Amino acid sequence: MSEHEKINYVEFPSKDLDITKTFFSEVFCWHFIDYGPDYTAFSDAGIDGGFFKSDLVVSTLVGSALIVFYSQSLEQTQAKIEKAGGKIIQAIFSFPGGRRFHFSDPNGNEYAVWSDR
Repeated sequence: MSEHEKINYVEFPSKDLDITKTFFSEVFCWHFIDYGPDYTAFSDAGIDGGFFKSDLVVSTLVGSALIVFYSQSLEQTQAKIEKAGGKIIQAIFSFPGGRRFHFSDPNGNEYAVWSDR
């Protein structure tokens, strides 16, 4: 059951839905259900959501919210991202409480991964 007035679902742009599905399946083991040619929903991500066909991208440089993944091993997750076609856009750095890096998926959307290890 959904919780009243809590974040329940997120949506992101995607230039190429097939590339998006392949990338997030390989790196994070997400599962997808297509709803027509211009939308795919994902699950097994910690929160459900979807990708819609768009030429736009999310980036903190233009004020977009940043989705941050947690990893028990930053280096291992970074290697998976790079192998699947993602690009590291900010190398691993330390901050109070942990370390993180930023990456873009093959469509150019920005995300981050952090660890307390």
